[in-house]
Amino acid sequence: MSKIRAAVCHEFGKPLVIEEVELRAPEAGEVEVTLSACAICFSDISYLDGGWGGTLPAVYGHEASGHISAIGPGVTGHKLGDPVIVTLLRSCGTCPTCGTGHPSRCETPYDRDHGPLKTVDGGILHHGLKTGAFAEKAVVHASQIAPLPEGIPMDAASLLSCGVITGVGAVVNTGQVRPGEVVVVIGAGGVGLNAIQGARIAGASRIIAVDMTEAKLAAAKEFGATDGVLATEEKPWSMARDIAGRGADAVFVTVGAIPAFDTAPRFLAPGGRMVMVGMPHSGAMSTYEPVIIAALAQSMIGSVMGDTVLARDIRWMVDLYQQDRLKLDELISGRWSLDQINEAIADTRSGAARRNVIVF
Repeated sequence: MSKIRAAVCHEFGKPLVIEEVELRAPEAGEVEVTLSACAICFSDISYLDGGWGGTLPAVYGHEASGHISAIGPGVTGHKLGDPVIVTLLRSCGTCPTCGTGHPSRCETPYDRDHGPLKTVDGGILHHGLKTGAFAEKAVVHASQIAPLPEGIPMDAASLLSCGVITGVGAVVNTGQVRPGEVVVVIGAGGVGLNAIQGARIAGASRIIAVDMTEAKLAAAKEFGATDGVLATEEKPWSMARDIAGRGADAVFVTVGAIPAFDTAPRFLAPGGRMVMVGMPHSGAMSTYEPVIIAALAQSMIGSVMGDTVLARDIRWMVDLYQQDRLKLDELISGRWSLDQINEAIADTRSGAARRNVIVF
């Protein structure tokens, strides 16, 4: 066991505590990554607030990058010093969903209470989101990493671990947007901006961003939105229809706000699909009129981490970044030290940040 510094959640809704914890060496199939950066995602905040339950104390954080510093038995294709992203996408490779090409939906359970982390006195320390990346190092299954090219900025690369693949993947993989289609993206935060980028890359003819503030709509246009509609309008779906001349082929809900889920179907054209990307707290309920969805042959689809296949998707996303066709650096609102993590979380909660990144 080695000692590392980590930001530990001891009580839901309370500030994290920076303290020493114990991290065991990687076992069979695992790697240790010395982290360079870890971005703050709203999923982390939902866990910190107790919105999805879980064991405490815990170390959260899952949108990370770094360099491999130890390799467990049986791991091939990686070597010490390799730059990688670190994700929560742990996959067994053999269950039905992994076997059909959907590792993001892996059915094999993982006991996060008995992972690589322990408190300094040997007690349980929950391996948050199967990653525990609000720390100097992380030990994860080899399926959770993807290689990076030498020289890529590690703060920008960390965003590929969740926010980018969730947004872009929801459009390209889950929603399967095709050239010429009309897309509406509800929410122009970190994930929403990436959904907008995905729609631009996929060749959507109209990309209409919907958000609560003019500032967010302006940011959306920087990332590829053709139009913006304020969610505070009486009937924003009517405004979107007026802009595009018809309803949307695909609507992406990238926030966890229930009103966004309630109104999303109103934006759809006949045969359109609503892709649910944002994650409300457990127990939150939304309401629909199913006869309309049935009569108009519309559909609702859930998207987990953009249905990403790391070995396939990271390579082409990195290539687009290197061609200046996928924005990563522009997503970073601020860079913070581990000791400043509570301030970074507070800034993220304000809604103004695209992505705050903890830099080690």
